[in-house]
Amino acid sequence: MASRYNHRTTEPKWRAAWSEARIFEAGEPDDRPKSFVLEMFPYPSGRLHMGHVRNYAMGDVVARYKMLKGFNVLHPMGWDAFGMPAENAAMQRGVHPKGWTYDNIAAMKQQFELLGLSLDWSREFATCDPEYYAQQQRIFIAMMQKGLVYRKTSKVNWDPVDMTVLANEQVVDGKGWRSGAEVETRELEQWFFKITEYADDLLDEVLKLENWPEKVRLMQANWIGKSRGATIRWPIVGDAAATHGEAIEVFTTRPDTLYGASFLAIAPDHAITKALAADNPEIAAFQKECAKLGTSEEAIEKAPKLGIDLGIKVRHPFDPDWEIPVFAANFVLSAYGSGAVFGSPAGDQRDLDFARKYGLPVNPVVLPPDADAETHAIDTEAYTGPGTIYNSDFLNGLSTKDAINAAIEKLEELKLGEGATTYRLRDWGVSRQRYWGCPIPVVKCEKCGTNPVPDDQLPVRLPDDVTFDVPGNPLERHPTWKHTNCPVCGGEALRETDTLDTFADSSWYFARFAAPSDDKPVDADLAAYWLPVDQYIGGVEHAVLHLLYSRFFMRAMRDCDLVPLQSGEPFAALFTQGMVTHETYKSADDKWLSPEEIEQKDNALIEITTGKPVAVGPIEKMSKSKKNTVDPTEIISDFGADVARWFVLSDSPPERDVEWTQSGVEGSWRFAQKVWAVVDELPEGAPAYGVALPDMDDAATEIRKASHRALQAIEDAIESFRFNSAIATVHEWVNALRKAESLEGTPAVLAARVEAAGFLAHALVPFMPHLAEECWARIGGTGLVSAGTWPVVEDSLLKDDTISMPVQVNGKKRAEIQVAADASKDDIEAIALSNEQVTAHTSGKTVRKVIVVPGRIVNIVVG
Repeated sequence: MASRYNHRTTEPKWRAAWSEARIFEAGEPDDRPKSFVLEMFPYPSGRLHMGHVRNYAMGDVVARYKMLKGFNVLHPMGWDAFGMPAENAAMQRGVHPKGWTYDNIAAMKQQFELLGLSLDWSREFATCDPEYYAQQQRIFIAMMQKGLVYRKTSKVNWDPVDMTVLANEQVVDGKGWRSGAEVETRELEQWFFKITEYADDLLDEVLKLENWPEKVRLMQANWIGKSRGATIRWPIVGDAAATHGEAIEVFTTRPDTLYGASFLAIAPDHAITKALAADNPEIAAFQKECAKLGTSEEAIEKAPKLGIDLGIKVRHPFDPDWEIPVFAANFVLSAYGSGAVFGSPAGDQRDLDFARKYGLPVNPVVLPPDADAETHAIDTEAYTGPGTIYNSDFLNGLSTKDAINAAIEKLEELKLGEGATTYRLRDWGVSRQRYWGCPIPVVKCEKCGTNPVPDDQLPVRLPDDVTFDVPGNPLERHPTWKHTNCPVCGGEALRETDTLDTFADSSWYFARFAAPSDDKPVDADLAAYWLPVDQYIGGVEHAVLHLLYSRFFMRAMRDCDLVPLQSGEPFAALFTQGMVTHETYKSADDKWLSPEEIEQKDNALIEITTGKPVAVGPIEKMSKSKKNTVDPTEIISDFGADVARWFVLSDSPPERDVEWTQSGVEGSWRFAQKVWAVVDELPEGAPAYGVALPDMDDAATEIRKASHRALQAIEDAIESFRFNSAIATVHEWVNALRKAESLEGTPAVLAARVEAAGFLAHALVPFMPHLAEECWARIGGTGLVSAGTWPVVEDSLLKDDTISMPVQVNGKKRAEIQVAADASKDDIEAIALSNEQVTAHTSGKTVRKVIVVPGRIVNIVVG
């Protein structure tokens, strides 16, 4: 009878052994193949959640497996520690962001350590460490000197209560995500990274990243948004030309639809709109209303399409007698293209809705395939597909593709336009009016302008003596911090009080792991060895911004001679894992309940405190707001880290969501006990693992076949990120080993069972490492199995001596025969024809043909 496996004593013991042996600290560069495994580093919120467990368990599978396969593995950990949550905590709790952040890091590190992850903690850093952001400031200055950083006035989302710029993602229904205040659009001087410098390279190369998910590559390509079209100059009619210029410039990807144009729309903050608003209160009021939308494309897309006729007209480029009205419209952004679009309502739903709203013409110019030009009309739905151009003079009869080229040629001939390429991608605005971020290392002098801080004065440290009793940036109102001397003339000057967007912090941290204490941003030799990251793991929500910014940063740092990564690609392989989900629960008074607040009674769920029935809601991503979270530390305490890891990896493919269930966790715990029984019930006198095997009898050979095949299948599954398949194989293997316990304990069988137990211990290292160590110790294994070598399978045991083949008679399966794996066609035919079930259907009939497909099937035709 096996003893009970006790995770409470076992897991701390092995974590201490790993720490003492320092087996997870990456080695110096050597002749071994290297493997840099990295999960997207966490924000130190203070609490671990099950999404963390799944994400880091996946990385740990890869890192531990690579160690066993003889790789020099780098599997580091750091903290993405700057950002607004710390400032919010400062305001709400009366604490300092620095203390709050480092306290959270300490708390989360303790929780992470409970999971038994193979992390190299010797390389740990936080992005709020001055030693880290000093190097980030050096990168900023190098990029500034390279012309990849500049400052300009731009539109921003402004929260008038918190008095800060908000990212588009922080604008919810037109309001600040924290304050709830109506967001305004303002123009501020902002710092920008020139990411558009690399637009073509970023687009071309992302399509070559074969080990990235296709959906992520497509998302990045769409975000960059390269478009071929035409820039068109629409001549302004009449006296307005003298005031507002000769023409309004518009970029379009659909010059083929020019004969369907019925209006021009320009941005509310376009130069023409501004000029007219100065003398027109109605236009000024329209501008003010549009400013409430902020700058988010999503918010603008969702908002009702509104416009105002500006009272000026433009001339159609192909017809001097055709005049078109100009509107200011809330759906046009000044930051995109020239801040102007032409509306061709029959071919664009937004334009159609706008035209119907303001009584503008709708002229169809693209005839869908199989449509009749005499009857085709547009009602409430625009036609956006391909077709044949009609109602369009010289373009009639051309396909939409050919018409685009013909229209561009005509525009160039008339000198009213030219072919052009544009991008959706815009330069990255990185200024944030916040305290808890990396200070931008520049000084502004009235005499000398803006200059970088000298290198020997880095880092520009955040002051600790700041207050958060009033909204706004504490750096701006600090009595002394911003006052300094100009590095050029030595006179009085002011520091930049904006801090960097925290996306900058996470855009190069992986390179810092190569040498986290170096006095340069990156040690060139070590970066050349470790980069790129061989396996990067994280949520698909970071598919665009974080990953795109990181790809930009590596190119910029390469061109600034800061990192020797010639391709500019930081992540060779990317995996985006699914989320952890859970049922949701609501009380009788419609409030969210946590799993701890309910219990099952008489086959129904009730609220513990009230005894009232509980409504079970949909299965959703775990979130604090819906209270359907599970505390990992409680699961680890009750069942062990190995069980938590096993469950989140076993239930579904890693790219899909996994539903957390109590019954599933309990099942994983029972399986851990079953694994332990396989090892613990080995009889006294069993041979040590690794000794020479005696001659194998048939029973022992079958055990060895099961073990070697299982190990090969697990290896294949890990290599292809099918962790759930690997776990399914372990389940089948353990069941087979439990059955083998009933066999006669011959020396051969005992040796085969010990070998199987050793193989099993190695196979469990990536998934249940604490249990693996305990199993290894139980069979007398030498050293730590986590520091061992993945066993070598014997090819001869992977092959079947015999195989099963179905036999069909006149197309119907009649038998299953066993034949030697290397049997000839003649031998297979003879065995099939002599089979009793086959002869029952061929007796008295003429066998006209026998078709043997070796290894597959036998077809017999009788008549």
